Amino acid sequence: MSDAGTNSKNPKEAQKAQAKADKADKASKRREVNTGTNVAVGEHAREAGYVPRFKKRYNEVLKAELMKKFGYSNAMQVPKLNKVVLNIGAGEAAVDGKKILQAVNDLTAIAGQKAIQTRSKKAIAQFKIREGLPIGAKVTLRGDVMYEFLDRLITMALPRVRDFRGVNPKSFDGRGNYAMGMKEHVVFLEIDYDKTETVWGMDIVVNTSAKTDDEARALLEGFQFPFTTN
Repeated sequence: MSDAGTNSKNPKEAQKAQAKADKADKASKRREVNTGTNVAVGEHAREAGYVPRFKKRYNEVLKAELMKKFGYSNAMQVPKLNKVVLNIGAGEAAVDGKKILQAVNDLTAIAGQKAIQTRSKKAIAQFKIREGLPIGAKVTLRGDVMYEFLDRLITMALPRVRDFRGVNPKSFDGRGNYAMGMKEHVVFLEIDYDKTETVWGMDIVVNTSAKTDDEARALLEGFQFPFTTN
């Protein structure tokens, strides 16, 4: 008996099969949104055979340089990038709820991965902030998307900062992590300044597996982080 005949005699089974397929398709789309694969940068980073420039540099050049510099006996000892966390504080969202949507959308465009809202942990009356109120946006980058972001940050965004003279070489926390701030998120090419209603400040935290600040600094210098020399 043909499939057509089966479907015509069992319309309920056909409807169930179609509903199941639709549900699977929706679940797939939700996964794409959550992982950022529907964002241009995310799609580019996942092309077959594509390796981000910074990732390739780390594997082919930096590992050997760091092993020689610090005398590591095992390649597993070489520090590496774990993740990059981006954060935008949108205090204006306490008064205008639409601001938080702009912050989330802008950070998503910058990161190439879906950003999420951050909420206040306690109420602060003088700032009109209630507990659980959306007050910002953040995103955590790993893997290829992380390398892509650092490449764009160093080669395109930082040079566009007004009167840029380098980043602070002392902003390490003693455990291999580096934090920096940016006053204007519009320095990223993904943001159209003419269409932006609010200019946000950004916090960028680079988490590495380095045990000391010297190791972490050497790792970031290998990616051409523009540290100031004075």
